[in-house]
Amino acid sequence: MTTKEELIAKSKKPAQDAMRLHPFYKGKIEVDLKCSVRDFKDFAIWYSPGVAEPCKAIAANKELVYEHTNKGNFVAVVSDGSRVLGLGDIGAEASMPVMEGKALLFKYLGGVDAFPICLDTKDTDEIVNIVKALQPTFGGVNLEDFAQPKCFEILDRLRKECHIPVWHDDQQGTATVTVAGLINALRYVKKDIKDVKIALIGAGAANVCIANLIIFAGADPGKMYITDSKGILHKDRIPELKEKYKEKADLAEKTNAEGRKGGIAEAMKDCDVVIALSQPGPDVIKPEWVTAMAKDPIVFVCANPIPEMWPWDAKEAGAVIVATGRSDFPNQVNNSVCFPGIFRGVLDVQASTITDEMCITAAYTIADLGAEEGIDPENLLPNMDNVEVFIRQAVNVGLKAIELGIAKKNLTKEELRAKAEEAIYRSRNVTKMLMDNDFIPEPPAE
Repeated sequence: MTTKEELIAKSKKPAQDAMRLHPFYKGKIEVDLKCSVRDFKDFAIWYSPGVAEPCKAIAANKELVYEHTNKGNFVAVVSDGSRVLGLGDIGAEASMPVMEGKALLFKYLGGVDAFPICLDTKDTDEIVNIVKALQPTFGGVNLEDFAQPKCFEILDRLRKECHIPVWHDDQQGTATVTVAGLINALRYVKKDIKDVKIALIGAGAANVCIANLIIFAGADPGKMYITDSKGILHKDRIPELKEKYKEKADLAEKTNAEGRKGGIAEAMKDCDVVIALSQPGPDVIKPEWVTAMAKDPIVFVCANPIPEMWPWDAKEAGAVIVATGRSDFPNQVNNSVCFPGIFRGVLDVQASTITDEMCITAAYTIADLGAEEGIDPENLLPNMDNVEVFIRQAVNVGLKAIELGIAKKNLTKEELRAKAEEAIYRSRNVTKMLMDNDFIPEPPAE
């Protein structure tokens, strides 16, 4: 049997490998050609003088940019590095490995061409203006690792002021996959979302959005207890919150009907579910707090890089299902399983935004595929290696955008599936070809 010490040692391995392999590859993405170059005469087609003709066509009709260029598959991954992976405000340059990693996932999992745009400013107005000015180049924008409360304002303003979809993955992506995990966890323990008590530990961008999406999915807000660094949100705290943390003030108003006060232990008491996205652990949540939860407790401890408690400790304390944000533990609840498929569908129909309805559609798509394959305490959701989860999300999210009237392209289910398969399999096959031919070299031995 594996010991706790061996499990902890194993959990440190990805970080050790990252420090070895990042310098070896010197980055994770590059620009490759997608057009043929039969000989140097082709440059006259792709550049001067031939390129003038598509330029003139686009000048006459801007929508033709989607036909003559790759704009419709370009996504900007934008960050100011102010709240990176539980590491905090580490700056734009230090955020680059994360943004490159995000671009890698976009490409390999969704066939989306994404680029890191790390900004040397933390001014909200400047960030909004920069992103708006990027719209001619990109078909969508993924906001990443912005500190709160400005992350809410940046997203709200850009969704209103941009004509391309803008998405904050730390909010919407994390919320989508968390709802998917919650759906299947509740299916396993045979509880209804409208009846359960839910403690949310942490009131940052992720958990604020999670709380709202869970409510949108049918949970009773009165039975939800949300904690921040000062304790449980309740109505008496609204005056202190409403000026600087409007979103938290809104949740203090509509959650916690009984007026429960205290800290994490009090928030978790008698709850059916705890969803923690607070600070790296492993001692943020105590085993005795899990033991004090309701029958068959569900524990999501999703802080990065170390969860709020080790999953084996949660199990020993009585948790029936434990999920984390890590790929090296069972039940990864991580936005990587949703954003590539969602953006694939959004780009394929040229949707103008990404709504809560589209997020719920994606959540049920993920959960239903997991249920098809069989839910058990170690397998809540499909993993990233399941290509079908991204294809189905692309199809269903695209169809939902068409239904909501926010899509420029009206495609059938069959057409959406064909487009998603083509883009995703092309990306994977090209990567394999480059590896097979040593253009992407094998990592060096340890």
